Amino acid sequence: MANRSTHLAVIPAYNESATIGRVIERVGRERPDFDVLVVDDGSTDDTGAIAHRAGAEVLRLPFNLGIGGAVQAGFVYALEHDYRCMAQVDADGQHDPAELATLMRAMDEHETDVVCGSRFLSSDMSYPAPISRRTGIHIFAFLLSLFVRQRITDPTSGFRLYGRRGIELFARDYPHDYPEVEAILMLHHHRLRMCEVPVQMFERDGGASSITSGKSAYYMVKVLLALFVGLARRRPVVEAGESAPVFASHGI
Repeated sequence: MANRSTHLAVIPAYNESATIGRVIERVGRERPDFDVLVVDDGSTDDTGAIAHRAGAEVLRLPFNLGIGGAVQAGFVYALEHDYRCMAQVDADGQHDPAELATLMRAMDEHETDVVCGSRFLSSDMSYPAPISRRTGIHIFAFLLSLFVRQRITDPTSGFRLYGRRGIELFARDYPHDYPEVEAILMLHHHRLRMCEVPVQMFERDGGASSITSGKSAYYMVKVLLALFVGLARRRPVVEAGESAPVFASHGI
């Protein structure tokens, strides 16, 4: 498929047939300047077929890789098709495609490599979530703020815009299990610039979250271990104007 745009919206989706059509329609209505790629992560329902009928390009993975593998497939696609920037948008309707303008404006104004949409950046922003999940988010935010010496408020946000350097880095090395938190640490290690901007997010439009209340504690422990292991690992650094190096291993 020939690119219609230099901008790509990647929507990773696993069994999101209840919402994927509406999400694609909203992206097309709000941001017609973005091409849309749905990464169907081994869905067992009609997610891929619905996405195709809605007008998106669909990349079907042969089996379920998890969110990290699906998003990395989007980075590889963006790199190989020479997109200048790539947005990650959830398939469950939590993200407002109209807010992509906010992310793009911030990237231009602050000359950053990655812009993250934050639910918690200002006092008037709120997001309904179980107390266990909010606690985990705030713990990750506190630790990452210390590690990267920059205020981080919403490290689990999956609503992000990546410039070309971010695409090049993450196409070659991206955390696989619960990648959003670990990716921020990777950006710091590789000296890529990141900022957050306040955005509004909604409850899921349908389907079920992969992180249930029973998995929250396991998720928190696993990500904390990954963060501390990541601090101890040495990595090659991507300097300005360089392409990201090829890595032999995946994950942080």
